[in-house]
Amino acid sequence: MARENRNKTKFRYNFMTVLTYIIGIVLIIQLFNLQIVHGAEYREESNTRLTRETTLEAARGSILDRTGSVLASSDMKFALELYKTKIDDETLNQSILNIVQILEKYQVSYTDNFPININPFAFTIEGENLQSWKERYELDESTTAEQAFYHFKEEYEISNEDVAEVRKIIGIRYQITTQGYSSTKALTIAEDIPREAVAEFSENADKFPGTNIVVEPVRKYDQGTLAAHVIGYASKISEEEYKTRKDTYSQNDIIGKTGIESVFEEYLKGENGTKQIDMAVDGTITAEYTSEEAVEGADVVLTIDAELQKVAEEAIAEVLQKIRSGGFGKVYNATAASCVVMDVKTGEVLSMANYPTYNPQDFVGGISTENWNRYVNDSAKPLVNKAIQNSYSPGSIFKMVTAIAGLETGTITTSTRINDTGRYTKYPDQPMNCWYYTDYHRGHGWVNVSQAIQKSCNYFFYETADRMGIDALVQYATYFGLGQKTGVELLGETSGVLASKESKAKIHTDNPNWNPGDTLNAAIGQGDNEFSPLQMARYISMLANGGKQIDVSVVKTIRRADGSEVSRDEINKFVNQKLGLEDTNMEDLNIKQEHLDAVLEGMRSVTEDGGTASSVFRTFQIPVGGKTGSAEAPGNKVNAWFVGFAPFDDPEIAVVVMIENGGHGYYAAEAVRKIMEEYFGMNVQNVTEDLTAMPYTESIR
Repeated sequence: MARENRNKTKFRYNFMTVLTYIIGIVLIIQLFNLQIVHGAEYREESNTRLTRETTLEAARGSILDRTGSVLASSDMKFALELYKTKIDDETLNQSILNIVQILEKYQVSYTDNFPININPFAFTIEGENLQSWKERYELDESTTAEQAFYHFKEEYEISNEDVAEVRKIIGIRYQITTQGYSSTKALTIAEDIPREAVAEFSENADKFPGTNIVVEPVRKYDQGTLAAHVIGYASKISEEEYKTRKDTYSQNDIIGKTGIESVFEEYLKGENGTKQIDMAVDGTITAEYTSEEAVEGADVVLTIDAELQKVAEEAIAEVLQKIRSGGFGKVYNATAASCVVMDVKTGEVLSMANYPTYNPQDFVGGISTENWNRYVNDSAKPLVNKAIQNSYSPGSIFKMVTAIAGLETGTITTSTRINDTGRYTKYPDQPMNCWYYTDYHRGHGWVNVSQAIQKSCNYFFYETADRMGIDALVQYATYFGLGQKTGVELLGETSGVLASKESKAKIHTDNPNWNPGDTLNAAIGQGDNEFSPLQMARYISMLANGGKQIDVSVVKTIRRADGSEVSRDEINKFVNQKLGLEDTNMEDLNIKQEHLDAVLEGMRSVTEDGGTASSVFRTFQIPVGGKTGSAEAPGNKVNAWFVGFAPFDDPEIAVVVMIENGGHGYYAAEAVRKIMEEYFGMNVQNVTEDLTAMPYTESIR
């Protein structure tokens, strides 16, 4: 038994020994075959193949309006790159000449910094710059332009005799010298190449060794200036931005700078892919394949309606020009305007327009000095989103807050009547006039709250606020969102200022104590009160929707490249973190409907016979609630406001128009009517104006 086991063990040992020898012999034969028999062939094949990795640029996500109309998209741009290959100077020079001839055929500009012109020969630089250039290339100080030209011709071993051809070749060779390139680092020869030129380069690749066509997505603003302040713009990343984002950006990437482009950069930016390229030693591409696909950025869908936006922009521009030309009877040097249209039930911004505006396309690829100076030196500040970044005294459009506060606190009732004698003299050292007080008028007489809104009676609101006190007024103004950010998904929103004891102490450190006159001014929207047009749109929407809080938004949804949508909670969390906002849980004040009805009835009467905007809305087919406001501003200016909502019985939209130094509130009402005509499908009708109407003004607003 023991001998049998020993024999089995010996057999296994001998078998393994033989197997090992066999495997070894096979490996030796294979190595001999690879290194000796086919060694030269494989070495030559290896030496004639270069592999490099290039980036596949991801397309930036689009920005769309609520109906799917494209506002910003990514167009494709082609660039020509040149890599270093193992070819001699003669072949390189001929390749460069071939490249330039194709570029010139399609009128494509290319970089040429060689500082010598021909016909006649002359340097394009002079003085110390020329001297240092000659020193850098070891040229004698007395070297002429022609001598320097032929020095480089010889240096680059250019055999062509045609001087014009030589100059073209030197231009690219000089760029190679100054910028450098390698088998893995390309030199960009030209950008924005037409598809026809791309086709020629591709079909005749053997004539252009080392070249590569790069496809780059380029930002395109499809509708020009439309909604520019909402969309914003994207341009090349700055050095400061790159330092903090090296992990996800390259130095040539574009990045959102303002508006939606900036706030939602993380969603709009896609994920780059990778492409492998095999090249022969002479620069001919032998194979290409994608190792990692690029992922397009997510699309941001706005609440904006492009058609309504267009009408709003045109309306405020037309009315502003009409004011400047005296079309309403008196000339005012109106300088700028803004408008907000809001869904009163949801808080969605349907339009946010500003005048003047700008073209985001000017910033793509870097804005020119001329355009930049034109924008920044314009006193009307076209780059500023006035609807959210500027705040203005509201004047009489604030009076509905005073009315609601007075009614809700029991200071007045819907039947309370106050006798406007024209001059409020309760505080002799601070007498206040109603705007209607003149040599011919002694006030509006006995009016209730609805009539006070219709007639914009300052006296009524002086007395209401004086009885009530500033603290109650502040409470209700705060509830309507005044003096605080709306939380819209845009950069630079102002909080504005709500006149209060606290704000006065901060602003007027030389006279911080609150006095009765401050309360009277605050009651009619003057004093320290300053709010943005967007804040006013939310306030009017809340009046129209029954006093309910709404979340203001300009973003409807975000769609990823795979078709999925980002949840609203994720969007809100992202925006709050990006803009440094905090969720505010405002306690519902449960404003009584009868009090809202009294105020809204006053607003309806503003647009009807006897109201301050009746001449604009008299023939309008849908009942509108509105309010004019003419607010004093620094520099002896009067800003014009009109706020309105419609339909009166079942409100859908609120519209706010503000015109800087627009003179009178009912001037702005004409723009509101045009916007409502578009929204309600009546834009084919013409606005009928009452040319006999007397200009409406408020001496103290």
